[in-house]
Order: sequence, then structure tokens, then C-alpha cells
Amino acid sequence: MKLFSTIAISFALLGAAGAQTYLSPCDIDQSPDKKTIYITAHTGRQLLCFDVASKKVAKCIDLPAQPSGTVHSTDGKTLFIAGGGPDGRIWKVDNGTITGEFETGHTPISPVPSPDGKMLYVCNRFDTDVSFIDLASGETVARVPVLREPVAADVTHDGKFLFVANHIPDGRADVDYVASKISVINTATKEVETIPLVNGAEGVRDLKVSPDGTKIFATHLMARFLVPTTQLERGWVSTDALSVIDVASRSLEYTVLLDDVDQGFPNPWAIGFSKDGNTLVVSSAGNHEISLINLPAMREKIEAEAKAAEGEAHLNAHNNLSFLSGIRKRIKLAGNGPRALVVDGEFIYIGNYYSDTLEVVRVSKDWSTRSGVFQLGPQQKLTPERLGEIFFNDSALCFQNWLSCATCHPDARTDAMNWDLLNDGMGNPKNVKTMLLAHQTPRAMWLGVRADAETGVRAGIKHIQFAVRPEKDAVAIDAYLKSLEPVPSPYLVDGKLSDAAKRGERIFGEQGCIGCHPAPYFTDLNMYDMGTTKGQDEGLPVDVPQLIESWRTAPYMHDGRAATMRDVFSEFQHGNVSGLSEKQINDLSEYVLSL
Repeated sequence: MKLFSTIAISFALLGAAGAQTYLSPCDIDQSPDKKTIYITAHTGRQLLCFDVASKKVAKCIDLPAQPSGTVHSTDGKTLFIAGGGPDGRIWKVDNGTITGEFETGHTPISPVPSPDGKMLYVCNRFDTDVSFIDLASGETVARVPVLREPVAADVTHDGKFLFVANHIPDGRADVDYVASKISVINTATKEVETIPLVNGAEGVRDLKVSPDGTKIFATHLMARFLVPTTQLERGWVSTDALSVIDVASRSLEYTVLLDDVDQGFPNPWAIGFSKDGNTLVVSSAGNHEISLINLPAMREKIEAEAKAAEGEAHLNAHNNLSFLSGIRKRIKLAGNGPRALVVDGEFIYIGNYYSDTLEVVRVSKDWSTRSGVFQLGPQQKLTPERLGEIFFNDSALCFQNWLSCATCHPDARTDAMNWDLLNDGMGNPKNVKTMLLAHQTPRAMWLGVRADAETGVRAGIKHIQFAVRPEKDAVAIDAYLKSLEPVPSPYLVDGKLSDAAKRGERIFGEQGCIGCHPAPYFTDLNMYDMGTTKGQDEGLPVDVPQLIESWRTAPYMHDGRAATMRDVFSEFQHGNVSGLSEKQINDLSEYVLSL
């Protein structure tokens, strides 16, 4: 039985490529009086005001640029919306009207007000820092560096510490431990601590403080990158996890898997809590479902295993696919791409990115559920590009729903990991390439084992997702990947090269780098033996990668041995750089990172 009348959603509608205005709900927040759900529509560039009583969008507020996150002020009177991409802004909305804006960094996301209402913290994803904005003056009083691509944050109840989720790993990839980390900022001193997550943790998407203020919960993937990709069963390649951090000690307490033995919970994303803190809600953006987790029961289970294992329970839990058995319920959603949710009593409001819907799930005390789906805008035909983006992020294409293309290529870029794929042998892992411009710069893969990206897409479906799909799925994915556009580099100054990058550009030409990396894609599309391959690959030529958006694709070289671009030139002496000074190396690095 449905609680609400459900508006049908059709993914069969496929039209010719053309102008379509999709909404793409990326974040939601609830008004203090519980009467309105505020939905930030990323590609729609709008704030949608959904009236809970009438179950309709009562008002749409056009925004100057694409939004990425929203939050109410501590007193509940003002809504802060982050957005603007490279020209980062925070827009103030009062009584349904934009009343002002603050400048912030590159691609702001996850705004968080301080408990006293005086400060707004904002993650600047591609500047890799966090802005501290004084709300009285509107001025940024500090920019605190973190590790890599901060995408979510939350502040402790006492306001003393801001916990920040770094999306993908920093550092080199050709080592045994590679993982994303959590940064902890002392809000008074601006000092930063680092909490390492379990090995293979990457793709962190959300982070929340528990209602009682004692724990931090974070969703992320768990890449099993130390094994070859020979199968998918039982999470052999990739699993999906929830990490729990103790606030008092600021340390990782344990990590549990969100998957089941025979089905993944891919691309875990949004987090919410029941008011009493006893139920945790987590969404799977790749499998279009939510999980209800009994937190007291999970805690009891952890404590029991910790006692039995003398404190090492978290090491067992993150390898146990049946750990949540009996203490959680998986609920399949009607919408596609649940990336945002809020919990209000017995109701869970879910923003579905790809179906442009708000889904409402009513949960009884016994966890029985009823649901309804509400279209947030007019239904539109799916262009090939949009359909391909849906497929790229959808685990329905994969055997047992273990992963999507976006698992290893978040936002169609890189997860910063090395993977031992079987297309060029076994025991020779390679770093994940970005998909940006992959179709425009054949060959594919580091050793060129695929003639082009089209071949790579089809091989990925067959040999990585272990699935047989109709050709039209791959054609749509091709269309999506071909449509990708580069994001302007955070190293640019007012959209132009800095003085250091201009000097680096001259060095790039004088030292002959331009010979193998000519414009416009900064690759000559050839392969060369650079003396960097080893083991069974020793002496084999490697692909000359394109350098557009290289600021986003660390670590570098075919096996991820260079953590930074500077390491490429200084530590590994790539190219004709042996005679360059330290200053020239820095200038050259800045130029390449500005492309």
C-alpha cells in the first residue's frame, strides 16, 4: 500500500541530444517549523521550496550559478546555499529571497554553521581548504588547508572541533596503505589533526555528528586494491562502508560494511539520524536504496566482538559482509540517485539526483515502511548524455550490484588508486586515469591495450562489472563521457596563468616537454619506453597522458609513484629537467597544474 499518490517516473524516454533542464537534487534541508523541505537543484540552478502539507513545490528561487549544498543558520532564520564552482559563493536566503552573498573558494560544498551562530565553515573542494566566514562581517577570517577534496563537514556540539571528510586519498598509490582520511580542525587555534581511515577507504561522501554528539559517522567505499580484479563475489573488488569516529579521542573506532554477502550497497552517500539517535539512515546512490541501521544493536555487537578480539573488532567488522545482518533493513527506492536525505520523526525525505524527485518514506516503529514519490519538475526526455551519466553511476549494470563505473571514476575522474586489471596481465597494477577527454585521446589504458575509449567502455562492462549489456548502454556512456568539460584549475588567477605558471610555460617549451605534450590536449597520442615500467612490464612503452585537469588527477605516472606534480620532475626526473633549479621546478609544476 502506498502512503502517497506516486507520480510515475520513466527512464525509457530517450530523445535526441538537445537543451534539457534537469534539476538534479543534490542537497536538502528542512525548515525549523518542519513545514518546508528546501531542495538545492544542482543542474537546475534553483532552490526548490517543497510544501510538506500540499506535497508540492510551492516556490522556485533561481540561483546565480549551480548550487552544491545548503544549511540553515543556527537560529533557523537564514538559509545559506553554497555554489558557484570556481567562483565560489555563499548565497543568503531570507524569507524566500536572496539577500546577500559571501565569497569563498573553488567549488564550495557542505556549509556548516558554528553552534553559536557566529561563523560559517565551508569546504572548498578544489582549493583543498576550509573557509571560516564571520557571519557578522561576511569576511573570510581564515582558510585552513586540509588534505584532498574536502566534500563534507560537521562541527561538534561544543563547537570546538570541525571534522572534515577528504573525498579521495592523498599521496602516492604504489604503496600498501592507500586511503582517504578525516581532517579535524581546532576551531579556535586552526590546528589540524588527521584521522586515517582503514586501508582502501576512498570516495568519502558524507560525514555527520551523532545526535548525542559523541560519534562521527562517515560513508565511503572500501577498495580491495591489493588483489587482482578476477571476480566480484563477496566484495572481492569493492565494498561499501560506514566508519565511526570517537569525538572525545578523535580516533577511528571501527568500520562496518554496508553490503550483504551477495549484494553490494554501492556508492554510499547521505547520512541521517532519528531524533532519538537509535536509527541511522544511509543512502546508496548506486543501488537506489536506503538502509535503516539499529545503532544500539550495532554498538552492542561491536563491543561484544571487541571483548572477544581484545580490542581489534574494527579489523574484523570491515571484512564481515554479514555484520549488519539482523540489525538493519534495506529499502529499495523508486527514484534514481539518492544523494541527500533528512529525517523528521517517522518520515525520511530523500532527494533523487537523476529522477528529479523527492521521495518520502514513512517508517513505523517496527520498521515497516510506506512511500511516495513526488516529481519536482516537468518530466523531460533523457538525452543520450544524461542517460549515459545515469548508467555510469548505476550499479544495475553490474553483477550483484557491487559497483558502478563511478566507483573507480568518481565524477568520471580518478579514485587515486592503483588497480590490477586483467587486461594486461596480473601482478602489474596501474593508476586509474581520468575519463575526461578519454574519447578524444586514444589509445586507452596505460599500456594501450585498448584501441580507444569506446573499446575500453565495453571491456569495462564485461570484464570489470562482469555483465552483458545491450550495445545502447555503452553508446550512452560514450555520449556522456564525450560531453565532459574540464573544470578551471584552482591554480589560475582570475582565470589566467599566474606569473609563476607563465614562467613555467616558457620552461615547458624550452625543455622540450611540449614535444610529447603539445596543445590542445597536451599529448602526442603516442607511447614511449620511459624506463619507468618494471617487473613483467619492464621495457614496455606507456601512453603519453593528456594534461588537461592534471591538477585533479594525482598521483602521477602510470603506477601512481609520484604523489605530486613536483615529485614527477624532482624526485623522478621525468623529462629533460635535470638542470633545472628548485624555483624552475616549482614554476614548471604550477604551469602543468594550471592546464
